Amino acid sequence: MKAHNKWLTAPLAAGVAAALLSGCGSEKNGGDAGAGNAVVVGMSDEVLATDPAAGYDPGSWLLFNNVFQSLLSFPKGASSPEPEAAEKCGFAQGGSTVYRCTLRSGLKFSNGNPLTSKDVKYSFERAMKINDESGPAPLLSTIASIETPDDQTVVFKLKVPDATFPSKIASGAGSIVDHREYSADGLRTDDKAVGSGPYKLESFDDGQAVFAVNSEYRGNAKPKNGGITLKFFKGDRKALSDALGKGDIDVAYRGLAAGDIATLQGSEDAKGISVMEGTSAEVQHLVFNVKDPVVGKLGVRKAIAHLVDRDALVQHVHRSTASPLYSIVPAGVVGHNTAFFDAYGGRPNVDKARKALRSAGVKDKVKLTLWSTPSRYGPATDEEITAIVGQLNKSGLFDATMKSVPIEQYEKDIKAGKYGVYVKGWVPDYPDPDNFTQPFFGEGNVLANNYENPTISKTLIPRTSATADRSTTEKDFADLQNIVAEELPLLPLWQGKQYAVARGNITGLEWTLDASTVFRFWEIKKG
Repeated sequence: MKAHNKWLTAPLAAGVAAALLSGCGSEKNGGDAGAGNAVVVGMSDEVLATDPAAGYDPGSWLLFNNVFQSLLSFPKGASSPEPEAAEKCGFAQGGSTVYRCTLRSGLKFSNGNPLTSKDVKYSFERAMKINDESGPAPLLSTIASIETPDDQTVVFKLKVPDATFPSKIASGAGSIVDHREYSADGLRTDDKAVGSGPYKLESFDDGQAVFAVNSEYRGNAKPKNGGITLKFFKGDRKALSDALGKGDIDVAYRGLAAGDIATLQGSEDAKGISVMEGTSAEVQHLVFNVKDPVVGKLGVRKAIAHLVDRDALVQHVHRSTASPLYSIVPAGVVGHNTAFFDAYGGRPNVDKARKALRSAGVKDKVKLTLWSTPSRYGPATDEEITAIVGQLNKSGLFDATMKSVPIEQYEKDIKAGKYGVYVKGWVPDYPDPDNFTQPFFGEGNVLANNYENPTISKTLIPRTSATADRSTTEKDFADLQNIVAEELPLLPLWQGKQYAVARGNITGLEWTLDASTVFRFWEIKKG
C-alpha cells in the first residue's frame, strides 16, 4: 500500500458479518429533513479534492461522506457498516472472496439521473484505473473484477479473502459517481461534484464550500438543518478561534489547538460556548529505522521505550486532548491490548534503560536526532518531540536533539532512509484493527523504516484479513502486537480525541464525533 494523506494527527471495531446485511426501507429525505436553519462550520483543514478518485485527506473525505453515497456506511455511534445505497450486502456463503450487493430502488443523483449498478461498477473501476497518487485506490487493491448481472445487483470478486472489504467500501473510497458526469480516464477539475448523498455541493472556492440538502436523496440520513456552509481557515488556528468568538461560524471542527480546547472547556458557561468531545482512533507513533546505525540496535530502541513518559506528553503538551497509547491497535478497536505497557511500563525507568543499552554493548551517551515536521501532524508536534528529547537527555543516557523540516523534505528524506527516528500520525480509513497493522507491517508498508517480520506479513495479516468474524481475530492481533512490542520498529505515543466547539443553540454534534471519522452534516441542528 502506498503512502497517502491519511498520515495525520488529532476514529471502534468493525465486526463484519458474513451473512447478508439487511438495510432499512428506502426513504426520501424522511420527515422534516432539511427544514431547519443553515449552519456555518469552520475548520483548519482544506478540502484538497472534490473528485473521489483523488482525495485521501480528512477534508476531502468530509465532503465525500456528505455528497456521495457508498453501498454501505457507518451509522452514528456504530463500528460495523450497514447498507446505505445498498438494500443488502454480504459475502457468498462459505468464503470472503465474492461480495454481492443489491441496490435500493429508486436511487437518483442530485442532477436527477438514475443510479444503477453500472454507476457503482464505473466508480470503482475508474478510481482504480486513474490510480491517483493522492487517491484511495490502495484500499480497492483486492478487487479482481466487478460484475453487474442487472441494474440492481453488483458482484465483487476479490483476489484474496478480504473480510475488511465491507469497511473499505463504506469509507470515502466507496463513493459512487454518475458515469455521465465523470471521465473514466481523468479527474474532474471544475470544483463541482455530483453524487447521491444527503447533500449536494452548491459552490466551492478557495474560502468555502456551500452544501444544500439533496431532495433526490434516498437513504438512512435525515438532515436536521437547511444546509451547511463550510469555511476553510487553512491552518490558521487563531483565525478559526476568533471566528467562533465573533459568531462568524457556528461550529469549529478540526483545527483548534490543545490550549484553545482547554481554555474553552473552562469557560463554556460564561461565553455560551459548548465543547463536544468524541472518541477517536487517531494515533501517533515514534518510528525507528531498523537499519539506522544507532537505533538499528534493539537495545537503544528499548532504552527509549523505557524512558518516554506518555502521561507527561498528554498532560503538558496536549493538555489532555489525547490519551497515552501502549499498543499499535488503539483502545476501542477489536484486538487492542497493552503490549508496550506490559513490556516497558507506564513510567520512565532509567535503570532498565541503562541495562538495555549495556546489553547492546553501548556504554557511552547515545547521540541521536529525532525528526519532526511542523505542519502535517498537528500544531504541537515540534513541542512534543522536543519534550521527548528532554526526557531522554534527563536520564543521562542520551545526547539527543530535535530537528524540524517542512513536510515535503520530511517525506523525501524518510523514503531515502536519512532519518533514524521520526514521528508519524495516522487517521484510519475504517475502524478495524487491520487498518492499524496491514499498512504498517504488510508488504510495501507506509512506515519506510525497513522493518519486516515474516510471521506478521506472511501469516498473521493474511489470516486476519480472511476472517469474517472479526471477534475471532483477537488472538492473532494480540500476537502481532506482542511481536511489535518486542522488536520495536515503532513506539506508540498517544491516541487522539475528537472535538467540535459550538456557540449558541447547536445540537447533534455528539453524533458527528465517533471512531468512523464520518462528520455527519445531517445530524447538526441549529436553534
